Amino acid sequence: MRSLPTGTEAVVFDCDGLLVGTEDCWSVAETAIFAAHGRPFGAAQKALVIGRTLEAAGQAMANHFGRPGAGAELAAELLERVRKELARGATALPGAVELVRACRARVPIAVASNSPRELLDAALESAGLIEYVSYSFAADEVCSPKPAPDLYLTACEVLGVAPKRSVAFEDSATGIASARAAGLYVAVVPSLPGTGIDHDWLGTSLAEPELLEWAGALGQ
Repeated sequence: MRSLPTGTEAVVFDCDGLLVGTEDCWSVAETAIFAAHGRPFGAAQKALVIGRTLEAAGQAMANHFGRPGAGAELAAELLERVRKELARGATALPGAVELVRACRARVPIAVASNSPRELLDAALESAGLIEYVSYSFAADEVCSPKPAPDLYLTACEVLGVAPKRSVAFEDSATGIASARAAGLYVAVVPSLPGTGIDHDWLGTSLAEPELLEWAGALGQ
């Protein structure tokens, strides 16, 4: 495993499943939709939708259910169900607040999420992170969301830092592909277990001591 890079000038975080434990909210909603179609929902089914936009997740479910024309309908149902789950609250994942604060004290940071603005703000607010995030970018604010590079390129442009001098923290293959395409260093804390996931740095939690040590040295 490579060490996190020295000389990093900006850090861009994913949100769902990386900073905030919203994947539980999404999984509850997804499980209900799969059940309504008489289908089980486990790790293989989660892999079909994790990290995707609402629209892409809706289309993936439609294809899986043999209803290729129902993508928009399923995406709308997913939005409504996730909205209700998020209203019950979501918490920051271990180490998330501490790492965001430590990075923010040293270099510009941003959040780049494949959620729509409504759900992104709800997640950051619920987890107590919104006060530390001055810049955030949502899927419905770019022409092409993840896995396209647009979200990360936009974040780097606004922060005024070249992608090659920036680090992306991600948890899903969709987000990793986006960060890689944009040219950022890719640090990964995967939401789903598995092997062979693309990464430059790989960890099990944002609470790993190495991360705070690295963050404390940023900007030097």
